[in-house]
Amino acid sequence: MHALTPGFCDAASVYLLERWVREENVYPAADPPQIEARRLALRVGTDAAESWEGLLPAGEVIVFPRGTPYARALADGHTQLLDAVDTHTSERLIASGRGDARIDDLLHTASFLVVPLHLRGTAVGFVACTRGPDRDPFRPGDVVAVEWLAARAAIALDNARRYERERRTALAIRGSLLPGSSQEVEGCRIAHGCLPAGQGNIIGGDWFDVLKRPGDRAGLVVGDAMGHGPESAVAMIQLRTAVRTLAGLDIPAADLVRRLDALASETPGASFATCIYAEWDARARTCTLVGAGHPPPLLRGPDGRTGPVALSSPGLPLGLGTGSYEATVLTLDEPALLVLYSDGLVESRGMDIDQEINRLARALDAAALEPGAVADEQNRLRSMCQRLLHSPSTAAGADDRTLLLAELTPKKE
Repeated sequence: MHALTPGFCDAASVYLLERWVREENVYPAADPPQIEARRLALRVGTDAAESWEGLLPAGEVIVFPRGTPYARALADGHTQLLDAVDTHTSERLIASGRGDARIDDLLHTASFLVVPLHLRGTAVGFVACTRGPDRDPFRPGDVVAVEWLAARAAIALDNARRYERERRTALAIRGSLLPGSSQEVEGCRIAHGCLPAGQGNIIGGDWFDVLKRPGDRAGLVVGDAMGHGPESAVAMIQLRTAVRTLAGLDIPAADLVRRLDALASETPGASFATCIYAEWDARARTCTLVGAGHPPPLLRGPDGRTGPVALSSPGLPLGLGTGSYEATVLTLDEPALLVLYSDGLVESRGMDIDQEINRLARALDAAALEPGAVADEQNRLRSMCQRLLHSPSTAAGADDRTLLLAELTPKKE
């Protein structure tokens, strides 16, 4: 709009077919009874868009009947050049103007141009330009110039729609995979969060979940399917669904991860996925941990110190079909804080991973001792989670950051 107005013409607007905006298929029609088009942008002279928002707002959907130059341009795919605004447009603008003098000036036109926006042989919208009587009418060279600009604009609009579709898909997948904002099972208060890498429009392989197991036990899992994009997203969805299904069975934690490994070996894209699975039994006062090539969990005990849990076996990544996973059972007679996280919080090309894990442990200690902490326990846990997600790290931004905090409270006899 700024390229066209006011240097090239007095007023210009861009419309897109509503079907195309809604991402429905658009087919050329020789003689459509009417078209529905959404006004995407408008510029009159040097006026700001806001000054016309009350009269001709962006986003308004307008029905153009058969016979209008807009419908003809879309039907035959050719530019329409007229010496005045068509009758339908004049009547519509006068009715919407409610006596505003600016509408009369807008209709005082000596040359009117409608150029279709083409994508892969189909018109998906149009650009409309007007010149007043004090300017020369549009000439063939002017038509070619607007057609060139319209072709560039159509490609940009298509790219923008594709990007927005991918972004919505990524956000929908990510949102569907996350538990609620907070969950609490017997003797276990939860806080969790995820900080996507980049701008958040690329789907990563991280997932986490909070699951109720038979006997009032709680299952906690954080996993990472290698890579980014649709392949890792599909693997992530399948692994997460499998864990949820297996958690409903009354099987030991090591068997659960063993069955998950067998499934991952038959799932494209799931090879070399990692996870850490924890099962908390408040009545038995035990926390059972099984690792599959994942960074070790952190535990903050009643002494106020945080450190990595030494697992009996770190386990190999999922999908190798080894079937060899061992459980580490911790007895917790006092409340403790368990931290499960993805490698995005600790892995860096320039730093040793053990140093980064220790850094994360120190950051947890600092967050737990932060002055003026929130009085409400659940909000305090959420605050700690957010602080850890945004803690400085040499790995910042390289990968998704996923974190799950579980405050484990053993049940008293």
